[in-house]
Amino acid sequence: MPKSPERPPATSPDWVARQLRERILSGHYPGGTALRQEELAEELGVSRMPVREALRQLAGEGLLLLYPHRGAVVAELSVAELEEIYEMRAVLEPLALRLAIPRLGKAQLGEAEDALDAAELERDGRRLSELNWRFHAALYRPAGRPRLLSTVETLHLNVDRYMRMILTVVHHREQSDREHRALLEACRAREAERACALLERHVVEAGQRLVRFLQKEKA
Repeated sequence: MPKSPERPPATSPDWVARQLRERILSGHYPGGTALRQEELAEELGVSRMPVREALRQLAGEGLLLLYPHRGAVVAELSVAELEEIYEMRAVLEPLALRLAIPRLGKAQLGEAEDALDAAELERDGRRLSELNWRFHAALYRPAGRPRLLSTVETLHLNVDRYMRMILTVVHHREQSDREHRALLEACRAREAERACALLERHVVEAGQRLVRFLQKEKA
């Protein structure tokens, strides 16, 4: 079991949730793993209350399932669920981008480009996933739709542990980098229709690749 990172003096459910979320996304807790409040509290050196709240938070993000008398279980994605998530992303993310493009400034475009530059040199799956979200979030945030952005972020989180597995695959990385660069240039040129079309195709094709990957994993 990995050593728990040093926590702030005032332990909060958010801190506990961050530790557990990373363990789920990294694959340390695979899908189907039962998480016991007592064991987690002892391991993390906290009381059961912040653990209980953290488990509820992660259940709200779709990473855990809560069962009466069984406790929390790490969610497993089926192919059907994965397809649904990407169907939602293919609608919601172009919507966010369309709303954001008129308000995109140099700061947001620069943040997105910095994320791409860093991602092209990165090999760690966790960092690649973080940079991928940083890129997308920089382009969507100016839309000024916090509920929409929160929903999109949750959808990203739901597939993150699977994305980490394929983000380090060379041919996927090269294709993703090209698509991100093309999307950024369309945003910089304020070509909303082209940018949204590129984004929709990017999301749909990423979903198809991930579905094929998951099907192989379950075979």
